[in-house]
Amino acid sequence: MKELYHYTLIKQLVDSKGNKKRVALKLGYTTRHINRLISGYKSHGKSFFVHGNVGRKPAHTLPETTKQLIIDLYNTKYHEANFLHFTELLAEHENLIVSENAIRTILHQATILSPMATKAVKKRMKAQLKRRIDASTSTPETKRLKKELFLIDDPHPRRPRCAYFGEMIQMDASEFIWFGKEIYHLHVGIDDSTGTIVAAYFDKQETLHGYYSLLHQTLTNYGIPYMFYTDKRTVFEYKLKNKPALENDTFTQFSYACHQLGIALKTTSVPQAKGRVERVFKTLQSRLPIELRLADATNVEQANSFLNSYIKKFNSKFALQVNFNKSVFEKQPSDRKINLTLAVLTKRIIDNGHCLRLDNKYYRLLNRNGFPEYYHKGTPALIIKAFDGSLFASVHEKMFSLEEIPLQEQTSLNFSMLPFKKKPTKRYVPSMSHPWRYHNFKSFVEKQEQDKTNSFEETAYSIAIRS
Repeated sequence: MKELYHYTLIKQLVDSKGNKKRVALKLGYTTRHINRLISGYKSHGKSFFVHGNVGRKPAHTLPETTKQLIIDLYNTKYHEANFLHFTELLAEHENLIVSENAIRTILHQATILSPMATKAVKKRMKAQLKRRIDASTSTPETKRLKKELFLIDDPHPRRPRCAYFGEMIQMDASEFIWFGKEIYHLHVGIDDSTGTIVAAYFDKQETLHGYYSLLHQTLTNYGIPYMFYTDKRTVFEYKLKNKPALENDTFTQFSYACHQLGIALKTTSVPQAKGRVERVFKTLQSRLPIELRLADATNVEQANSFLNSYIKKFNSKFALQVNFNKSVFEKQPSDRKINLTLAVLTKRIIDNGHCLRLDNKYYRLLNRNGFPEYYHKGTPALIIKAFDGSLFASVHEKMFSLEEIPLQEQTSLNFSMLPFKKKPTKRYVPSMSHPWRYHNFKSFVEKQEQDKTNSFEETAYSIAIRS
């Protein structure tokens, strides 16, 4: 447009024999340069005003074949890599050294966005695609561009709330400096139907104990929900990675507890799919730290104690009114059953002292009457740590309570004044009808492993077919 403007003014000047100084003032040139433009116009015409580099590629321009190779490599071998990482991979594996800015330009021209693209970049790409759609005259090309525009939007369709209270409880944890100067994880369970926070718990990390605490609060205050909806953390999603120890195999433990209570467990890797709990964290992060500071909560015990009252205040302000006539929560189990169901299992072997070792402590087996029982060295056992911390053991499908063996006796039969020898006190020992039976749990774990193996094989097969 600038070149056309120059050409128009010089042409009018020559045709009308006008004032050169006036044209020089408009263009910001000297009169001497205006004379050069007039001379060039008379000798070459309109082509004189076209810049000499028009149509010429710079010497450092990448060949079209290289650009296409970069696009093909990203779409096949290195898909879903961010652009900086993709640049490093090209230099390392393909011996193709190109700057990150050049990579970004090439891929953006091919309407390929980085997984780390910002909203501003997506907005510019959408505007560019809309202009190309408006200018397109080919129906197939228009359909292709509209499909690319749809993918850039990354839509997550709205869905209605669940119909019943307790039909779906979304669970997640948020890492934040909630109080003090350290980062803690706030575990939250929220009802999808009403937006009611049914449970909340602070812990140092996102752990099985944190989610067991949510389940314990939900069972105690409301009852048994129909389904939990969570992300794919190791607490919920089993990974075939070096066959973790039983006490670290948190997915099967939480899943088995839900299985025994009749709670469905659904996981997703898309945060937007459980938007109810994701959005509540944004609200809590702006409000809860101030409330904790005003309540002088400086440690995790005080913060968890404060949550009990704050949840009621929060629900009264933000949650919908609960219609208990439309509740699908089942009657809560007894406290004893909840305590034993939310347990952590650990495999151990009886040692030559007829004891079991856990956390560098030794425990002996006691029957219901409080008398110790003994088994041969090497006998397999299953230690059951209930939610309240009490310990039990299952040996040969028989249940025992565990008593810690102190390093030193507190009294002496020879020197302490003992009026009479105390009889062993009776101990509570769960019956073998309890769900934490070793063979039942073992078959459940094996089924989970088989299901996940089949799932991985099907995924690998489908990827191979697509590629």
